[in-house]
Amino acid sequence: MTAAQPQQTGGWSFDGEVLTVRIPMTFRRLGGWKTIVAPDEAAPWAAAPPKPDDTVVRALARAHRWRRMLEDGKYATLGEISKAEKVNASYLSRVMRLSLLAPDVVEAILDGRLREGIQLTDLLEPLPMGWEEQRERLLRPIRAAAVAPSPKRCSPPT
Repeated sequence: MTAAQPQQTGGWSFDGEVLTVRIPMTFRRLGGWKTIVAPDEAAPWAAAPPKPDDTVVRALARAHRWRRMLEDGKYATLGEISKAEKVNASYLSRVMRLSLLAPDVVEAILDGRLREGIQLTDLLEPLPMGWEEQRERLLRPIRAAAVAPSPKRCSPPT
């Protein structure tokens, strides 16, 4: 390649001195982090493993710690905990609700598998008490895998 023969293929061009690469993408804020979102028509690539939202994980840990304090009898009320921890009582009671999440939802939080766009402010809103409703609202939908039909069984001739 020479400067007299500019090359251009797909998303890149080379004029002999400068190589220009064009990558269409958008940026989305997710859990306090900016993430790059590839366009729908982009070729498939291996995505980075999901990363848990540290703010949500920290709040979840606090909720379970505060709940344990109540259960162990260290404090009798949420008001006592809020004074000892120097946090707003309203905030404490909203965070405490995270200790009532379904076990698999907690696991999804720790693995970074919450539905896209879910942040701590969403989790501090009243959530359904039923675990199935929590799963539907908070977890990413599971893509249905292609399942081969099971073979039909026939009874032996008599």
